[in-house]
Amino acid sequence: MRAAYYEKNGPAREVLAVGEVETPRPGPGEVRVRLATSGVNPSDVKTRMGTTRKIAFPRVIPHSDGAGEIDLVGDGVAAARIGERVWTWNGQWKRPFGTCAEYIVLPAAQAVPLPAHVDFDAGACLGIPALTACHAIDVSGAGDGATVLVAGGAGGVGHYAIQFAKARGATVLATVSSPDKAALARAAGADHVIDYKREDVAERVQALTAGRGCDAVVELDLNSNAWLIPGVLRPRGMVVVYGLTGGEPQLPGFFCLVNAVTLRFVFVYELTAEERTAALATIDSMLAQGRLVNNVALTFPLAEIVAAHEAVEQGKATGNVVVRI
Repeated sequence: MRAAYYEKNGPAREVLAVGEVETPRPGPGEVRVRLATSGVNPSDVKTRMGTTRKIAFPRVIPHSDGAGEIDLVGDGVAAARIGERVWTWNGQWKRPFGTCAEYIVLPAAQAVPLPAHVDFDAGACLGIPALTACHAIDVSGAGDGATVLVAGGAGGVGHYAIQFAKARGATVLATVSSPDKAALARAAGADHVIDYKREDVAERVQALTAGRGCDAVVELDLNSNAWLIPGVLRPRGMVVVYGLTGGEPQLPGFFCLVNAVTLRFVFVYELTAEERTAALATIDSMLAQGRLVNNVALTFPLAEIVAAHEAVEQGKATGNVVVRI
């Protein structure tokens, strides 16, 4: 089969290649998915670079997210699943072979049914962005009457987080960095959009919440935005963190202490079975009802895997990047 792969960490142009590799076969309890698409996430780029963890296998086929059709099943898996349209999660987590290939073999539970009306491009965006957003909103406690601030509301996770928060009845504020991104956040359902490059975020949040502050913040980069917490969060509020950039974050510790702030970290790769089941059920329900907008910003053919990684690395895409196999 054809696949993209790398055999050492480094820049995309230096380490990524496309070529023929062995086609896998499913073992007991596994399915093989003939992949149509593969999602490229920031974590995939960092893993390839070696910034979050060093390569642990002789060869890595990147990416955890993808979508396609089951074409073969192992012992113990119902033959009726052959031909099923599916999306995947944790494809390359603690494994050498991810979704940027013509086929992937996975435990059957990691191939989730994809409704017929949802295309494979969208399916490749669900494993990390949608699951992260759904779980983050779940732990935030967002519901009727709550006010949630979503940082980066036009990004892969933020765009979904707005939708999940609105589905739970929350009022949603979102930060963005341009008028185009503001339009995306509003289209996802944000009640108020704050352009952090042109407006004072804390000032706007206080005005929009009548000085109360938000009940929860869903944060994509605690390192960059921790200083905003005192200006946007109410006493006893919660910050749900799903991302960090380089270095250790500097927290406004005294404010967090005296205001009994809750800081929750979510890591989509290591959700408990109960957490993942809950998130999968929500995603499935919203997909089935046509209530989930999937923002595919850029698509690339497999031969242009380097360009796909560079688009993510350089922040060229407002939304999700997908490789079409």
